[in-house]
Amino acid sequence: MPPTQTKTPRRATTRRRSAATKRTSPAGEATRTPVEQVQYAAERAVLIPVGAALTATDRVSEAVTNLTRVYGTPETAQKRVERDLKRFERRGTTARNRVERQLKRTRTRVERELRQRRTRAVRVVKRNRTQLERQAKTVRRDLEKAVSQAQERVTSTNGA
Repeated sequence: MPPTQTKTPRRATTRRRSAATKRTSPAGEATRTPVEQVQYAAERAVLIPVGAALTATDRVSEAVTNLTRVYGTPETAQKRVERDLKRFERRGTTARNRVERQLKRTRTRVERELRQRRTRAVRVVKRNRTQLERQAKTVRRDLEKAVSQAQERVTSTNGA
């Protein structure tokens, strides 16, 4: 590359950097006189609220323009607003009804599952109790039989 092409962009970049550094550096602030510093602070104190107010005004204007575009003139706006409100109400009613149906289905399902579980538990308890009673009866019979046999043996050995 020719030397002139590489030096020119570097010089321009260097100039831009040094200018930006002078504007933003604390040393640049120190070069202002106290009066200039007070003037700068006063200007900022006035300009910042003015800029914020203008921005807010622009946003309100945009909102009004958008609403006018959506709803039209004030005469038709009322009809459109009422139509939209009715539509919103219908959507809300539909959503509420849907939620109520889902809740009712869920409640019914939970109640059914609880009834089924309770019925199964009662059935298992009855079956276990019946089995336990049968086993107890069998053990009692066997024990009574063993006792009576032991008594017979005792009486037969004593009497013989």
